[in-house]
Amino acid sequence: MTPRTALGALHIGALMFGLTGVFGKLAAASPSIIVFGRAAFAVLALMLFARFASSTPWQKLYSADLRRLLLSGLLLAGHWVSFFIAVKVAGVAIATLGFATFPAFTVILEGLIFRERIRANEMVLVVLVSVGLVLVTPDFDLASQATSGLVWAVVSGLLFSLLSLNNRASASIPPVQAALCQNVVVAVCLLPVAAPGLGEVRALDWLWIGLLGVFCTGLAHSLFVASLKVLKARTAAVVFAMEPVYGITVAWLLFSETPTLRMLLGGALIIAAIVVSGLMSRPAKAKQPPAMA
Repeated sequence: MTPRTALGALHIGALMFGLTGVFGKLAAASPSIIVFGRAAFAVLALMLFARFASSTPWQKLYSADLRRLLLSGLLLAGHWVSFFIAVKVAGVAIATLGFATFPAFTVILEGLIFRERIRANEMVLVVLVSVGLVLVTPDFDLASQATSGLVWAVVSGLLFSLLSLNNRASASIPPVQAALCQNVVVAVCLLPVAAPGLGEVRALDWLWIGLLGVFCTGLAHSLFVASLKVLKARTAAVVFAMEPVYGITVAWLLFSETPTLRMLLGGALIIAAIVVSGLMSRPAKAKQPPAMA
């Protein structure tokens, strides 16, 4: 893979991640069914990638690794369920921007969990996200759908941040192997909740869920991992800052979710925070891909 094709693959991956909320809204199914189906299809896609496209040998897993992967799977399940609740309640734009607050959570939690000093420029990041979140909030009445949806999206961002930090602790596990194991945990956890309604899911909804699992999860993650063999992680972080832009633009075209000027300004601040967060990433984390949005 050349740097040019790697950059193209990275943009395709960012687009796929950005379409997560769009496919979630198109699928007329409950968040638990969507998450179960997404994880199940992602497992199939990642198995094919590991079999035919990945040259990285799998690592033998010990009890500590299994515990971390189990925790990661639980956090991933919670992150996805809360995100799709936000999509159903408040729409793709608010859900995507609320979730995108995760860099601020990561800065704060990383300092607390790993006892690392929070730098001044990282505090600027937290302020940018906080101001952006205030601007994105339609009103401060929790009874309104938009605000309650935003709360769910912020919870999704918090769980994503915890997932990323847990992935940092288990960075020695090959990324595709870790992603596959995490998706297996998600599917197993959601199966008891989703099973009663699986027979009522329409064929068209299975199509959207299948696209969500194969393209927005398995393919997007695989493209990210493959591109990191050629590109720097900082380049990847800047490209992936386009994820909310892609998602909001497609939702605007498909669902007429026209963002207000205030929401656009808040979104710009949050996206700027994502770029800053990526540029400040330490070299030690360079090869650790993010969890899937």
